[in-house]
Amino acid sequence: MLKLFTAFFLMLTSLVGQAQELVLSTNLHSLTVVGGKTATETTINIGKQFIGKPYVPHTLDVNPTEQLVVNVLEFDCTTYLETVLALSLTWQDVTDKQNQALFEQTFRKYLTKLRYRAGQIDGYASRLHYFSDWLRDNERKGLVTDVTHDLPGSISVAKSVSYMTNSTYKYPHLNDPVVFKQVAQTEASLSQKAFSFIPKKNIRQAETQLREGDIVMLTAARPGLDMKHVGLAIRQPDGRMHLLHASSDQGAVVITPYPISDYVLWHKQLSGIRVARLRSGSSTATAAAGE
Repeated sequence: MLKLFTAFFLMLTSLVGQAQELVLSTNLHSLTVVGGKTATETTINIGKQFIGKPYVPHTLDVNPTEQLVVNVLEFDCTTYLETVLALSLTWQDVTDKQNQALFEQTFRKYLTKLRYRAGQIDGYASRLHYFSDWLRDNERKGLVTDVTHDLPGSISVAKSVSYMTNSTYKYPHLNDPVVFKQVAQTEASLSQKAFSFIPKKNIRQAETQLREGDIVMLTAARPGLDMKHVGLAIRQPDGRMHLLHASSDQGAVVITPYPISDYVLWHKQLSGIRVARLRSGSSTATAAAGE
């Protein structure tokens, strides 16, 4: 395996005007990026590197002005996934692995691309808050492919989405009527779209077709919410696929001690899964990062 030692100078940056980047932490941190022979191997290698890092929610909501937050010290489930995927895409895209400045610049581009609608930071509502929106937008950008409908046991459903606008006390930015309207429009758009998902009773059947590095999105049982959680599929010594994820229950990045099908079955707040795969290929990667 190849190794790249790249240092992110992590310091709390003061806000200046409409700056759209914030590097969040307090000291110098050396990050070792371990690549692999394939995109999947690279994704898993990078994902495992963060095992033990603490689970911390709301790390993207530290400022009233929407900015890119880069934080490789602590994660929630979404920021963990985005960081791992952005690093994996960067590894595929950057030929000169010793060019640390280019590596970090490309990583920031991919993180922005994954996190924001059309890869552009344009206020709070431009962030892809709902994971069904995240999946749809990143498939349009050519970064991932939704493979749920290709897996055994999948069915097509539609679900009304309204969690954020019905829970504004959790989202202070929605106190702004303009932002509220923008998020409501996103919810309306998502509510009109049918999608494929695998109910929890069918996951064991579909699990045999999962690949390591697959993006596994855990769908919510409660009304108004599309996804509850997300992680990466990883094969364990029992021969089955488990979930590599930032866990709020465990308070850290961990691998589930039991397979994905059992994990979903035992959590009443989950209804099933959707599955996507990171696209590989330097030409696709370069085009996506450069848009």
